[in-house]
Amino acid sequence: MRRPLRSALSRRTVLAGAAALVVPRGPGAGAAADTTAASPLPGPPSPGHPPPHAIAMHGEPALPPGFAAFRYADPAAPRGGQLTQGLLGTFDSLNPFVVRGIAVSAIRGYVIESLLTRSYDEPFTLYGLLASGVETDPARTVVTFTIDPDAAFADGRPVTAEDVLFSWQLLRDRGRPNFRTYYTKVAEATALDPRTVRFDFAGSQDRELPLILGLMPVLPRHAVDPERFEETTLTPPLGSGPYRVETVDAGRSVTLVRNPRYWGRDRPVNRGLWNFDTIRLDWYRDDNAWFEAFRKGLYDVHAETDPGRWETAYDFPAARDGRVVREEFPTGLPRGMAAFVFNTRRPVFADIRVREAIVRLFDFEWINRNLFFGRYRRTASFFEGSELSCRGRPADAAERALLAPFPDAVRADVMDGTFAPPVSDGSGRDRATLKAALALLEDAGWVFEGQTLRHGRTGAPLAFEILVTSKDHERLALAFVRTLRAAGVVPSIRVVDAVQFEQRRIQFDFDMIPNRWEQSLSPGNEQAFYWGSAAADTPGSRNYMGARSPAIDAMIAALLAATSREALVAAVRALDRVLVSGHYVVPLHHLPAQWVARWTTVAHPAATSLYGWLPETWWRAPGR
Repeated sequence: MRRPLRSALSRRTVLAGAAALVVPRGPGAGAAADTTAASPLPGPPSPGHPPPHAIAMHGEPALPPGFAAFRYADPAAPRGGQLTQGLLGTFDSLNPFVVRGIAVSAIRGYVIESLLTRSYDEPFTLYGLLASGVETDPARTVVTFTIDPDAAFADGRPVTAEDVLFSWQLLRDRGRPNFRTYYTKVAEATALDPRTVRFDFAGSQDRELPLILGLMPVLPRHAVDPERFEETTLTPPLGSGPYRVETVDAGRSVTLVRNPRYWGRDRPVNRGLWNFDTIRLDWYRDDNAWFEAFRKGLYDVHAETDPGRWETAYDFPAARDGRVVREEFPTGLPRGMAAFVFNTRRPVFADIRVREAIVRLFDFEWINRNLFFGRYRRTASFFEGSELSCRGRPADAAERALLAPFPDAVRADVMDGTFAPPVSDGSGRDRATLKAALALLEDAGWVFEGQTLRHGRTGAPLAFEILVTSKDHERLALAFVRTLRAAGVVPSIRVVDAVQFEQRRIQFDFDMIPNRWEQSLSPGNEQAFYWGSAAADTPGSRNYMGARSPAIDAMIAALLAATSREALVAAVRALDRVLVSGHYVVPLHHLPAQWVARWTTVAHPAATSLYGWLPETWWRAPGR
């Protein structure tokens, strides 16, 4: 039986000299004890030799100690007023760190902070936040964080090493699967003194772990009940961040207010950020109601993803007279993979030939022209539009060496860079595309009986259900179904509410769903959570397709072990080739830029980050 977590970190520990609070590895491990380390441990940093202010995944941080602010933030931005954001869907929890419920994601960042924070102008570099310094060895087998002496929770209690250890153990044992995957790699966690924490990763061979621990949410030990942590809750959490939760209207709205005693308001990483006194988050169940609310001025900023609406729906008075403006923000990120996802756990999708045939039956050219004004671009890579993508690139020597133990994992055209998604004539009745798809299906044992494809041995029809939760996805699924039926496939569409969709997605209870995986410029541990074999049987993971591939696992291991940017790029491209070759998804499309409409009552910095627009850098326009 799992030992109650409260007992593991319930005693206040007097720390002096070499004495340290040590938490051993493993869920349900014994109570923390005051112990003198058997082997020498690095002591707290000397005042004359402060630890580094930042850590980069590869290379050196771009910004020096004492930098003024991030380039994409304006330290002179005015403060005050309210930002109202509109979101599509609903929520039933304020705890984004567990599987249960649909949580308010803004809790993380606005209310709950981490030891370090990301620079959005670098692939993966973290700068001090709750921790003023971070130190690791060249092999990345250990990391030590020095907590800022001013760091405090909203109730005034200081952030301590005990809070960090408590958060690590709580999230490791009871948090979302990704936390459990990452944090179980810690061999030992030690409080060297009340403001210094050391994590030892002996044997993990995962160079990203110091940064992963740096992004760990830090929760107040004195205000969290571990026994109820996994439950959904609408009780406002206590955090150390710039805002606190003021009001909650379940499923409809959350209001955050600035913490006037926020400890970190003058730190370089926060200058020009968190400029509004109040952040109001309003949820809308229906896409049309969501956009109509924006037109009426009920919320300030609308991130647009519908080309049809972008082209035709902004002819309303406020847009015509300049009170609403549309902007396109460039981004250096991979475009991400939006797709209809095959659940390969289902027998109907176990054969790769069936999956490839269905991919061929998605008529992007007809759909893009008839539904989306030709504004979308076809996605053909899980890291589309970046140096990490294999699209149009032949595999180099480093990639081929990584893939050599798996000679059947990558198609020849994907290996030599000539692969491209199928292209139809755009008529909606492309006979060549249909013929190629039917040839694959026939090879897989499917034959026509009347107007229906049936398996030659069992007689079962080629039937599956597409599960959707939004009008946009329903419209896209309907267009897809049209071409599937022309090939004798028997698809159906089921529309469910957001709560049911999320529950079924978490449990992998679907045949096919739409999904989007976002990607950064420095892929790491999350890739195992997306595609790794261990995640295929872990409810709550994002391996929705059920991929179980030794080649995928090996490429993820290689990217985690990379010691240079060049080695990382080679490993990620090799991973991309294996994923593309597996036909795990029906790739959809992406926008050429980020489309954002805003009321001119809010404004933003002139500079855009490598990651695109960031609402935390915006402000209320003076006089508005």
